[in-house]
Amino acid sequence: MTERRHFFQLFLFLSIVLPIASGWQIQFVARPFTALSVSNRGLEVRQEGATPTEGGMILYCKAGPDGQAIGDCPFCHFVRLVLEELNLEYEVLPTTSETKPKWLVDHYEGKMPALRHRKECYTESSVIVDYLLFFFGKNKEISQTSSNDIVGGLFPAVAKYLKHTPDNDDTDLELRDNLKIILQQLDDHLVGKQFWNGDIFTQVDCKLAPQLYHLQCGIDAFQKQIDLAEYDHLTLYMSNLFARPSFQATVYPKETVEWGWSNARN
Repeated sequence: MTERRHFFQLFLFLSIVLPIASGWQIQFVARPFTALSVSNRGLEVRQEGATPTEGGMILYCKAGPDGQAIGDCPFCHFVRLVLEELNLEYEVLPTTSETKPKWLVDHYEGKMPALRHRKECYTESSVIVDYLLFFFGKNKEISQTSSNDIVGGLFPAVAKYLKHTPDNDDTDLELRDNLKIILQQLDDHLVGKQFWNGDIFTQVDCKLAPQLYHLQCGIDAFQKQIDLAEYDHLTLYMSNLFARPSFQATVYPKETVEWGWSNARN
């Protein structure tokens, strides 16, 4: 992930930042839009300057059980939280395998979440967030990150535990104990802190909020043997996250989370 981020930042620097700083004149040939064009991967051809501007953002995401409402994808939720915190206008298009745009399938393997921003399209939540923060989050507190390995280890442990069946067998108990170790590490880190980096809400909190929401919903839905109340600092942190206006604006029903994990468990 670190190598991908460094490559992405180098690509942006070489293709956009350096030409602008050097006063190069960048010209783009205007061609008519065609959804099947290989040269532009199904996107419009760039006709204006190199630096992206606000507006025109469409986020393609997993649809919910009715095929129309926003689904339970925590990675899409991560992106939406960043968009909300940056006060960027965007449209969300819940998408099923039947309604997925052909250009997204042909040129981006149908991966979601996918952020289409006029002439650009990015998939994978971490890459999308890097793009958003690079162009729209400079000198903003949300751009702060963390090198703590606990953050990256949470969701894999949550996913393994929630989707495992049968409940309460030896493997399930082992997965539970592994997850509890990570939860205790989170709790220890959060002593005396409102958010992950202290009193400042950052992209790390945007990443953790959906994962912890899934954990909370999954424990309730499947009667898993973890009591989050044992982790005082973590539960306070979760309350702070879930009360955030950006979270309130993007959260989906607990029933949607249960639906998603029920499919995984089956």
